[in-house]
Amino acid sequence: MGKYFGTDGIRGRASVQFPPLFVFKLGIAAAHVLSKEVADRRPLILIGKDTRISGDFLESALAAGMAAGGCDIMLLGVIPTPGVAALTRLLQADAAAVISASHNPYYDNGIKFFTADGYKLPDELEEQIEQLIDSYGDQLPFATDDKLGRISSYQNAAGEYAAWLQEEQAPNLLGLKIVVDTANGAASAIAGPLFESLGAAVVCMANEPDGCNINLNCGSTHLDALCQRVLSERADIGLAFDGDADRILAVDENGQEVDGDHLLAILATDMKQKGELAANELVVTQMSNMGLKLAMEKLGVQVAETKVGDRYVLERMLESGAVIGGEQSGHIILSRYNTTGDGLAAALRLLTVVQEHDQPLSQLAQVMHKMPQHMLNPTVKDKESWRDDAEIMDLIAVSEQRLAGRGRILVRPSGTEPKIRVMAEGEDAATIRAIVEEIADLISKKMG
Repeated sequence: MGKYFGTDGIRGRASVQFPPLFVFKLGIAAAHVLSKEVADRRPLILIGKDTRISGDFLESALAAGMAAGGCDIMLLGVIPTPGVAALTRLLQADAAAVISASHNPYYDNGIKFFTADGYKLPDELEEQIEQLIDSYGDQLPFATDDKLGRISSYQNAAGEYAAWLQEEQAPNLLGLKIVVDTANGAASAIAGPLFESLGAAVVCMANEPDGCNINLNCGSTHLDALCQRVLSERADIGLAFDGDADRILAVDENGQEVDGDHLLAILATDMKQKGELAANELVVTQMSNMGLKLAMEKLGVQVAETKVGDRYVLERMLESGAVIGGEQSGHIILSRYNTTGDGLAAALRLLTVVQEHDQPLSQLAQVMHKMPQHMLNPTVKDKESWRDDAEIMDLIAVSEQRLAGRGRILVRPSGTEPKIRVMAEGEDAATIRAIVEEIADLISKKMG
């Protein structure tokens, strides 16, 4: 059986790994799996997308497949991924799909699904979809007659999501100057106006998508331009989103990056002080910096660690009752507001903290001190076979001995790209960098 789903839906090079016929079959399979609980009517499925040039044909193929499978489809147009999760609940849809490759380059795209309650599909439902795709061959189970679905468009879906965000959180941002980098992605049309409506002076950048410039030297994976712009504009804060706006990173008034770990520390500390930290727990992944864990220990907050992927963070949050969790990369889940990582919701909460404490972001970020950490991401042909290479495994073991228990090394395959993540952390920055470079070079040489 083909394994199509990764840690965040199906992702790959548009047209090459997403030919129209495959996406059409995926739509039919998803329609059958997602409509099992709906017996007396045609299920309603929402479809949103980001700004990639390939989004249009993927949207058409997916919608056609799901309608042919017996679902009514409502096209939301360009909208952040967390906006789709929110509207799935608000519009009482039976499920939803998002066409996006998040922080990947424009030539990649992806498809992920949400259940009626706005959560990403569990593994068992993804496996059912995979099984159906492989079983079809040339015999596709089309709906017939009045069981066929209709396709319609929902106007101003992104605007309604922004209005919902403002209803949930409406901090007074008067006096703040904010530089907003929307990565030429799904938040391009709504982020600036949202912050302006709350009183901030806003400078927008990377907010003119052309289909091919999403995440191109901008957004949460490329902060250099934002750092410089915050300094040149003498702004109080910079906010960077990724292509589908489920991630956020920040830049302080000094032009310094404030990553997801620091943001989690700031938000969790504020929630602890306000008595809002349910379960007294912060959920993070194994990639989070040790400095975050030490900061939470001082605060008396328990830190739960999961595998990499916001879906695993959410699973733990639901299990323990925790209300905040996230990743160093900027996925921040605040369960009070949404069921998935939501960059705009996290931004509003961060700005609330800045205003209420009347402190610059650089000072708030001092709640944690980051241990030296370095990561490289060599591209490989096979994301799994490195584990079977004795030379690579020996080098990792020797490198761990060099750290002598005063640091750690984490090597893992990316869940969304053909890359291996090589990360090390410890007391000495030069040693950490040397270890990562040596391991990454060997992996690249033997597996690239």
